[in-house]
Amino acid sequence: MKAMQQGRRFLKKLKFNPTNTKIKGLIFHLNVPESPYVKDRKHKEPETDLLDPEEHPSLSDFEEKCPPGGENSVIFYTTSLRGIRKTFEDCSNVRFLLNSFKITIQERDVSMDMGYREELWEILGGRVIPPKVFVKGRCIGGADEIIGLHERGELKKLLEEVPSNGGIVNNVCNSCANLRFLICTSCNGSRKVYEEKDDDDHHHKEDNEFCIKKCNDCNENGLVKCPFCC
Repeated sequence: MKAMQQGRRFLKKLKFNPTNTKIKGLIFHLNVPESPYVKDRKHKEPETDLLDPEEHPSLSDFEEKCPPGGENSVIFYTTSLRGIRKTFEDCSNVRFLLNSFKITIQERDVSMDMGYREELWEILGGRVIPPKVFVKGRCIGGADEIIGLHERGELKKLLEEVPSNGGIVNNVCNSCANLRFLICTSCNGSRKVYEEKDDDDHHHKEDNEFCIKKCNDCNENGLVKCPFCC
């Protein structure tokens, strides 16, 4: 019994490690299973996520495709239609990501104005779908490309020279609530206006003084661009 107590004190004094330990030629074998997590941690190589600043892409690395008025700004082609869920979610994710950088963005909703859709198709040479982002006349891609650039820490560098929006996140236009469009005041969104007939019309139809014509002030949806934020 006395020998066992002396042995315990000896092990405590040496701060005995309950694994395969060598002490002056003595080997203690204990059946203590090693945790697989400890094993993985031992062999895990250090991660090197930091990129060399010189390896970051610049805007000159992207194809030059400049939308009208996009020489010194960010143009974001999007859609507010929810018919195709993935497209709508991609547009929402890219919008949230761009707004987080507190920069000035020009949104162009292809579902609100057919002219924007035709404009996008002409720039990229095909019937592409949003979202598409252009930075200072360079097309940097759609949802997958934008999110990939952000995850690699490269998107911030591409947006460095873009004008700031004053540090305001989710700034809402008091006129259109960021819809970028208003109902046409000339036709109240009906796309039809009443006009007086000319002399030829009076000759044929003397009983009516007015005729219905197509409104030339709005688009195909009876909307006009917001004069305050567009």
